[in-house]
Amino acid sequence: MTIRKMLWRLQDHIMGMQRRKVINLKDLKLIDMVFFKILIVALTGLPPEVMLRRERKWIQMLNNWSYFMNTNYRKVRERCRKGIPPSVRLRAWLNLCGGQLLMDTNPNLFEELVERSGDPKYIDDIKKDLHRQFPHHVMFIGEAPGQEELFKVLKAYSILNSKVGYCQAQAPIAAFLLMHMPAVQAFWCLVAICDKYLIGYYSQGMETLLRDGDILFALLKRVSPIAYKHLKKQKMEPILYMTEWFLCVYTRTLPWESILRVWDMFLCEGVKIIFKVGLVLLKGSLGRTSLTKRCPTVYETLQVLRNPPHHIMEEEALVYQIRKLNLTEEDFEYEHQRQVLKRKAAEQAASFSTANRTD
Repeated sequence: MTIRKMLWRLQDHIMGMQRRKVINLKDLKLIDMVFFKILIVALTGLPPEVMLRRERKWIQMLNNWSYFMNTNYRKVRERCRKGIPPSVRLRAWLNLCGGQLLMDTNPNLFEELVERSGDPKYIDDIKKDLHRQFPHHVMFIGEAPGQEELFKVLKAYSILNSKVGYCQAQAPIAAFLLMHMPAVQAFWCLVAICDKYLIGYYSQGMETLLRDGDILFALLKRVSPIAYKHLKKQKMEPILYMTEWFLCVYTRTLPWESILRVWDMFLCEGVKIIFKVGLVLLKGSLGRTSLTKRCPTVYETLQVLRNPPHHIMEEEALVYQIRKLNLTEEDFEYEHQRQVLKRKAAEQAASFSTANRTD
């Protein structure tokens, strides 16, 4: 394990203790300032002075959130792309996704939902999945309190949105959120993500996910013709390789530092960031002839896409490639409309064919 990863885990442990009130701010201040500076540099790659300056800018922005979002969204977006300082990330994520507004509008609703019994089918499924979420993280090891909090968050959502209920892919997202915030805040962030960002992803039939897979594949043709031709030649449906990426928002795919940076952008810019990360992974894994030659069959191709090369998933390299993609809002909208019309035409053709057979 690298020093950086050890420091990340230590930071998680300290923040977890603070959140559970095992350690308070006075205790945190006793941590040696020299170690603190080493920690900042190791975690962010930035001098402490730069990080503190960014923190001050974020605090000012968060204290005037509506003003910045309404009049200077580009500034918010640019700061999210640079990476949100760890000390304000909880507050920033809550405001970016709309979780704070939902929580303020519905006080005590989470606690009320937790007290209800819930659908037995969903409750059983949730309990089966609890131990699978980040099993080596201090919050979720054995009978750690994180599993109980995760159960409450997932159960509450299954009751709030009974039409969707519970989907297995919601669990890693909820667990990831719980690593950064208390259960009530994690719940409202989950509600915002499921009901605003990933609408239709967790519904039965996964029609929205299938459509977005086709959009991803169409965009790949522009971004990396070599990768596109390779996947098309092997007749690989996008659903085979992008399902976990999109449903779990890369929480089961990327290194920890990269997940945080992706989520900083995702909660600010929306679902297009999920597409962009997918395109970078596809291009980095299959974007050169030398890479496709190593994947003569579907089996090898799937292995590569399930385990992308580490260098393309590294934090700064990944963010650089995401920002480098030459895709506009119009490109996304065009492909979205094209796939919607394509699916409608296919449905109408199928209905017409069925009607003719009946006659």
